[in-house]
Amino acid sequence: MDYNTLGLKIGLEIHQQLNTDRKLFCHCPTILRIDEPIGIIERKLRPTPSEIGEIDIAALKEYMRGKTFIYQYFDSNCLVELDEEPPHLVSEEAKKIGVEVSLLLNSNIVEEIQVMRKTVLDGSNTSAFQRTMLISTDGYINTKEGLVSILTVCLEEDAARLVSQDDTTKTFRLDRLGIPLIEIATGPDISNPMQAKEAAYILGQILRATGKVKRGLGTIRQDLNISIIEGGRVELKGVQKLEMIPLWIEREIERQINLVKIRNELNKRGSAEDLEFNSIEITDIFKDTTSKIIGNSIKNYCKVYSIKLKNFKGILGTEIQKNRRFGTELADHAKTYGISGLFHLDELPNYGITTEEIQKVKNKLEINELDSFVIVTGKEDICYKAIEEIFERCKKAFLGVPNETRDALEDGNSKYSRPLPGRARMYPETDIPPFTIEQNLIDNIKENLPETFDEIVSKFVKKYGLKKEEAEKIAYEAPDLFEKVTSSLEIKPSIFIKALDISKNLEKEEGYVTDDGTLYLLFEKVSKGIIAKEGIEEVLKRVSRGENPEKVISEFSSENSFLDIETFIEKIILEKKDFILEKKERAISPLMGLCMKEFRGKVDGSLINKILDKKIREVIEYS
Repeated sequence: MDYNTLGLKIGLEIHQQLNTDRKLFCHCPTILRIDEPIGIIERKLRPTPSEIGEIDIAALKEYMRGKTFIYQYFDSNCLVELDEEPPHLVSEEAKKIGVEVSLLLNSNIVEEIQVMRKTVLDGSNTSAFQRTMLISTDGYINTKEGLVSILTVCLEEDAARLVSQDDTTKTFRLDRLGIPLIEIATGPDISNPMQAKEAAYILGQILRATGKVKRGLGTIRQDLNISIIEGGRVELKGVQKLEMIPLWIEREIERQINLVKIRNELNKRGSAEDLEFNSIEITDIFKDTTSKIIGNSIKNYCKVYSIKLKNFKGILGTEIQKNRRFGTELADHAKTYGISGLFHLDELPNYGITTEEIQKVKNKLEINELDSFVIVTGKEDICYKAIEEIFERCKKAFLGVPNETRDALEDGNSKYSRPLPGRARMYPETDIPPFTIEQNLIDNIKENLPETFDEIVSKFVKKYGLKKEEAEKIAYEAPDLFEKVTSSLEIKPSIFIKALDISKNLEKEEGYVTDDGTLYLLFEKVSKGIIAKEGIEEVLKRVSRGENPEKVISEFSSENSFLDIETFIEKIILEKKDFILEKKERAISPLMGLCMKEFRGKVDGSLINKILDKKIREVIEYS
């Protein structure tokens, strides 16, 4: 793929949670709760005109979906998070971290900082807006392919945590709402997918090097802004896996190229003016249908509607991303209003819809050779909104690629989320006065900047004899903990790395982040020989399931267990005597497996091996 010819431009937005004692605009703790909330509130959110008299298009679309929002709260939440009390002054700790990150990014601190409100009507903020503030501008980072500009560094509050949703409601938890975020936005300087991955990695390194950001799944989120010359600007949200960034970009380029091809074909056939909005009820056609989806919908007192799409024959079945067609795009738009999906002519007959039913729909809609149609089923008002949305998206197909926000999918594809926000979404926060960062504070932070990622890696390689990739892993995930452990405990770097790998895998599988305190306590016990290194995985697994760390660790203590070990091994030796005499020294491996299974990591493997070897040799010698 020739990215230069395509005019590919990529920009990154990084959102990283800060590890502060309090939230950005109140004094509540920045912890996620695993227990049950103590209460709920319920709200509807409505858009209002900005200071320039306009309503943001993205906010309006969210409002039209008609969702009710439920917010679960805890005893660690306050009235600020419930939007029943004005925000407090900005966290001083968060300010300092914002300055530190800015300096590490070669960015210039602004003279006066104004807190702004950014309209958000998806329910993720109880107030219907997110507070944000510009800290610095005009920075840069170095990549292998040249400089990437840093347009802005902002401080903002994190959104509430989505826990469930259905056609009519969204349920959030307020434990995450208000946690300070650092937002870094690059310029559209990135010219290819691999450079985007590298830039994201470098920014992650810089943030981790501060030692003041949270670790774990969901604590860092990346958005990609992608455009090509004939396409549009698309914001791809929810990009959490670094290794997937190139694929997401390539799939978006593929989508935009195919949408341009669709545009060209449609304009050969006619124009957007040929489309007519006319939502037609066709329930009577399907009163005896064999389609389970439509039949069940009618039984639940829903109706069936259709709309004619002039000159769209074959277009809806055109693949625009791997295993996703233009019809899938339309379905994504319909789903934003609670419709489970749609049927279109290019995929019929199918799904129990017969040729006879198709012909009846064609007749009723007066479908010509180059025309198509879509069918939706549901409540009348929802179907009307969904068909209206489908109609508007089809009109945009004549223009090519709409500017929009999309959600990144696990397979590398993406789906429609909402229109790109416009200029009307931002206005000043009236409850917090502007403030400045004192020059002496900036100078003090500048003099005490942390080591860079490369410096930390180099130090770990030289000091501990690590391989570069091992040093990079530790430097990225837990450099401070590593230095604390190695300086105070007899722990080999290999054991630390093993525990780190186990912790990261559990994070992916269980969503649990093992805190540094638990890891240090575990390393302390291993160092003293109280817990076997083989027990690290089992301990971390049990802790990740919600068991008390100290209790689990105490259960794995091998203190006073020597007699138990000897007793068990002697029992095994007696039971497997014939096997030992047959296999001789080769018997040690399978018997070792039995012993390790019995003690499940509670006993050091070298101790078991030593006792077992001695006992086997005694059997061989004296038999």
